[in-house]
Amino acid sequence: MELGLTSFAETPPDPVTGEMMSHGERLRNVIAEVVKAEEVGLDVYGLGEHHRPDMAAPAPAITMAAAAAKTERIRLSSAVIVLSSADPVRTFQDFSTIDLISSGRAELMVGRGSFIESFPLFGYSLEDYDELFSEKLDLLLEIRDNERVTWSGQFRPPLDDQPIFPRPHQDPLPVWVAVGGTPASMVRAGNLGLPVALAIIGGDPVRFGVLAELYRQALVEGGHDPEEVPLAVHGLGYIADSNEEAAEQVYASFAATMTRIGKERGWPPLTREQFDWMRSPEGSLVLGDPETVAAKILRWQEILGISRFMLHNAGAVPHDMSLRSIEYLGTKVAPIVNGA
Repeated sequence: MELGLTSFAETPPDPVTGEMMSHGERLRNVIAEVVKAEEVGLDVYGLGEHHRPDMAAPAPAITMAAAAAKTERIRLSSAVIVLSSADPVRTFQDFSTIDLISSGRAELMVGRGSFIESFPLFGYSLEDYDELFSEKLDLLLEIRDNERVTWSGQFRPPLDDQPIFPRPHQDPLPVWVAVGGTPASMVRAGNLGLPVALAIIGGDPVRFGVLAELYRQALVEGGHDPEEVPLAVHGLGYIADSNEEAAEQVYASFAATMTRIGKERGWPPLTREQFDWMRSPEGSLVLGDPETVAAKILRWQEILGISRFMLHNAGAVPHDMSLRSIEYLGTKVAPIVNGA
């Protein structure tokens, strides 16, 4: 199984001091994380687009291009680009450029977005949430497959035999779809033959088994071989020397972040009891010592049939502790997961 990392370049306030890391420092730390991930043998690093003060990644392509210049092997992805509010032409050009800089290591992961800040920022209406994504995904795939494009739609000016450059090193540029749990999104991706990354943020991952099966059925119905189209999972977590150490190091900042976001969305505050269930074998947090984390990843592989797992740091820990967690994923978890 491929193992990797995702990040939103979070800069949440310190739960004790209330101070926030600068965006510049956080982005430099992201690049250091990518370098460390490659050093310890991980397969992919993905950076997600967000337009919030507590996340320093409104332009993932620029950061991934910087990381490309400092690495040689690791794959570099968005996680995700909010395609509904982006321009597919520019998005394709950005990641084609990363692909050329990195000699064929770019991946483009797109989604509808679980945060909505980009819609008013770029002049789109949430009333068109799904229609925007469907139309722009159609254009993106048309650009991926054709150097010259003739296309028209509702939300973007048409293209008339327009050449679009640069063309990527890979042919085709890998395009993934990120899905938070919507059955229709799984069916759409499956019919198109696109790989999917499932974001598992809460609950027992067993409930996502239905979505994985639905996706594979849609692949077959679309004329695609499920054995040849990867399914990935993005999970929140953290790795330390012991389960209790991992829990104590991330609980305060994780609870503060979930409570802050929950206040925006109408969720109740996260309790310690809920957190402890989330880190249980049935919960959604991939958190603990290397053996515990490996066991949970293998459980998810058995339930969902995934071929890639991407760990997303669950808490605001110091940079050196984050690098240690990355090192453990590559040097201790990966050998267990892959039977070395």
